[in-house]
Amino acid sequence: MSDTETVRPAFPTREHSPLLSYGLPFPSAAARHVSAMFGASRVYVLCSASLARNTDALDRLQAALSTAGVTVVGLRIGMRSHTLWSEVVQVVNEAREADADLLLTLGGGSLTDGAKIAALALSNGVTTPADLATLTEGPDKRAVVHPPTIPIVSIPTTLSAGEYSDFAGGTNDATRHKHSFQQPARGPRLVILDPDLAAMTPDAIWLSTGVRAVDHCVETLCAIEGATPATDALAERALRLLVPGLLRSKRDSADREARLQSQLGSVDAMAAFTGGSVELGASHGIGHQLGPLGVGHGETSCIMLPAVCKFNALHNANRHRQQRVLACLTSDAVVSNVLRERSVDASRADLGDVLDAVIRQLGLPRSLTEVGVGRDKLDPLALNSLQDRCCKTNPVPLETKEQVLEILEMAL
Repeated sequence: MSDTETVRPAFPTREHSPLLSYGLPFPSAAARHVSAMFGASRVYVLCSASLARNTDALDRLQAALSTAGVTVVGLRIGMRSHTLWSEVVQVVNEAREADADLLLTLGGGSLTDGAKIAALALSNGVTTPADLATLTEGPDKRAVVHPPTIPIVSIPTTLSAGEYSDFAGGTNDATRHKHSFQQPARGPRLVILDPDLAAMTPDAIWLSTGVRAVDHCVETLCAIEGATPATDALAERALRLLVPGLLRSKRDSADREARLQSQLGSVDAMAAFTGGSVELGASHGIGHQLGPLGVGHGETSCIMLPAVCKFNALHNANRHRQQRVLACLTSDAVVSNVLRERSVDASRADLGDVLDAVIRQLGLPRSLTEVGVGRDKLDPLALNSLQDRCCKTNPVPLETKEQVLEILEMAL
């Protein structure tokens, strides 16, 4: 990488935008900003298990922080998918005991969600999973929840883009139900992008989390309420970066420009999704409940997004919005080449067809069966999905189990 760094707000028009850094190797950027920007000297690090095990990324980070006079006072290696409450509470208690003054994540979305929940928990005296339950959205939420005071710096290796959101999801170990942590939760204050670090991410994770970011764009553009010209423009710009960037990354894993393009596209995707009052739809809603069944965030979007688009079009909910997304995708030369390779007639295909072709070209799963979810899981999955807010705000609001099962059958 060059030694020229760009530091800018991720969302320039927003007051509380996280800062974005790219252009420096991630250890140098972290060492530069942890103390200078936040005045921190005692850092608790949450690091991906695969990075710690298979690369020297953690060693390089710790060495750079040490040189800058910053002490790593706690270290969490790995966090299971969908952010289990038991693991978050361990981080909270360790960070409190170590008197940490900053949380730093190096890795994927589960770590980021873990840090966001931990920061909120630290400011509210949480010591047990039962305490944590009083911070989630719902009837048991405390009347007064104090905002986080400890800052978070994230160095992401995936494209899920949770780093740019104040919301977090965590799974109750006992019930396997995923809960939402919202206001006054706070996301990272600084996000450091490094496409060379991202090249260490396995293709399946990099590409599937990229499809997750595509899902943010598509469900934002396909929403029939809350969209604005500004959110539409951001989502379209994100799609034009993300989809060809992912396809190029698949073709050549050493294409660092494609990786940076994908990273910046995921920023715009989250800017569009969080930039107004747009409510996401059933791809996210059903996906949230697939997570506790062992399906990765990105994989849920690979499987559910085309089916949800087809369901909404079949019920005449948002055909005009889908046509706009279709035109955006098929006008791109990289996408057009994929459609030709896969013998998909762009003049006759619908949005679900085009998304299906792109996801298959990326080599990602396209059915529930492929990820171990069989017909025996559909009924409870449908019932859990009906409780998810995003299913209620789908362009066709999902109000019955039969509606959800219609979508699940398409994806089975």
